[in-house]
Amino acid sequence: MVGIAVDVQLNPARADWPQLRDMALAAEAAGYRAVWAYDHLAGATIGGATMLETFSLLGAIAVTTTTIELGTLVVNVNNRTPALLAVAAASIVAISGRHLFLGLGAGTSPTSRWAAEMHAVGQPVIERMAERHARLGAVLDVLRRIYDPDRPPELATFPRPVPSPTVLVGVNSVALATLAGARADGVNVDWASPRRDDMLGAAIGARGARPGFVLTAWAYWSPELVDPDSSARRLMDERGIDRVILVVPDGVGPGELARPLEA
Repeated sequence: MVGIAVDVQLNPARADWPQLRDMALAAEAAGYRAVWAYDHLAGATIGGATMLETFSLLGAIAVTTTTIELGTLVVNVNNRTPALLAVAAASIVAISGRHLFLGLGAGTSPTSRWAAEMHAVGQPVIERMAERHARLGAVLDVLRRIYDPDRPPELATFPRPVPSPTVLVGVNSVALATLAGARADGVNVDWASPRRDDMLGAAIGARGARPGFVLTAWAYWSPELVDPDSSARRLMDERGIDRVILVVPDGVGPGELARPLEA
C-alpha cells in the first residue's frame, strides 16, 4: 500500500468555485498527491446543475495551490481539436510548474446517456467505436509531435510542457485498454468494473517491456479507501495499481478531505 498514490477528483457540476477551491486546498494540506477534474459540457451529465471547463478549472486550482499535482479524468478527445488540446494541457504545466496527468477518453456512442450534452448543442458524435479509437490515436500522435524536444521547425513556437504530461487513457473495454498499453503512458480503469482485471491485463500485455507505464483506478471516496491498511487498498496493491483517484461525492467536503492521510 505504501507505493499507491492517493488522489481526489472534484465534481464541478455539484460544487461552485469557492467550494472547489477549498477542497483542493484541503486535499493538498492533507497529503493527497493530485487533484483531478472532469471534462463535460453540462452538469446534468454527472448529476449537477452547472459545469466548469476542465482546463480553466485546473488553471484556477494551479494558482490557488502550490504543490499538489493536477490531472484530467478524462478529456473527451472529440470536444477540442488535437492541437488545441495539446496547447491547453501545456498551458496548465506552464501556469502550475507542476506535473500534469493528462487523462484522455475516446468519447461516447450517440445512444449513450453521456452523449446528451453533445446532442443538445448539435455537436456530432462519432458512431462507430473503431472510429472513436482512431480519433484518440490521432490525438496521441499530435501530442507526441508537439511535445517532442526534437520537433520540426514549424512546431517550434507551440508551447512544450516541461515536464511533459503523463498521458493516460481512461478505458471501459479490453480493446481500448490494449490501445492504451500500446500507445499511452498509462491506463485508468473503474475499480468497481467487473472487467477491471481483464482491462488491466490487456494494458499490461500491450505495453510490453516499456518502463514507466502507470496503472491507475478510480473509485468513489470513502474512509476505507483512504486507509492504506484496508482490504480494498491491499487488493489494489496486489493488482499493481500505482495510484487511485477518489471521486469526491456529495457530503464529503473540505472538512473530511482535511484529515491527514495515513502513512
